[in-house]
Amino acid sequence: MSTDPAPKWRRLEPDERKEQIYACAARLFGERPYSQVSTSDIAAEAGVARGLINHYFGTKRELYLEIVRRALTVPRIAVQILPDGPLEVRADAAIDWLLDMVRGQEKLWLAAIAPEGIGRDPEVDRIVAEADRASADRVLEAVGLSRESAHGEELNAAVRAFAGMVKAAGREWLVHRSLDRHQVHTLLTMSLVTVVGQVFPAIQHPPQH
Repeated sequence: MSTDPAPKWRRLEPDERKEQIYACAARLFGERPYSQVSTSDIAAEAGVARGLINHYFGTKRELYLEIVRRALTVPRIAVQILPDGPLEVRADAAIDWLLDMVRGQEKLWLAAIAPEGIGRDPEVDRIVAEADRASADRVLEAVGLSRESAHGEELNAAVRAFAGMVKAAGREWLVHRSLDRHQVHTLLTMSLVTVVGQVFPAIQHPPQH
């Protein structure tokens, strides 16, 4: 019986290879400024030909934009795994999941919320805005609402405003170290409960004058 170690590589399916390239690129963009990462670097990190990156993602810029989009978009699974229970319990679990996600890709998330490395332009702004709107839709979904609900666009906007606090709190925690994780968790959980429990009803049922 052979005692040789198993090979360190295996043939990957196209979707697996694409995700491997994405993960390697995300790691490099999280570690270095945009201008200091080349497609050759990404190809070497992923162990693929550079042409495969172009095949799956197009240019380096298009790949970076996809990374920004994913880093800032809350996936539907984040809603599906929330526990049953009152708003306070679900908000606590949602913020805990969010902070785990942010910590797990700290450098990339920080780069994505302020993508100056690629230069601010209408396309970057559009992608960030779309990610914010999609993530706000997840929050509405988590509380049984949608943009089709009464005043749905205003509710989505209120969540996007809350998302601005999330980004600011994340920087206070990860960059400035002025707040620890527990403090950020408390700040965001209580704010989310207030937004959903008090701000949403006020938007949906404004006072009559």
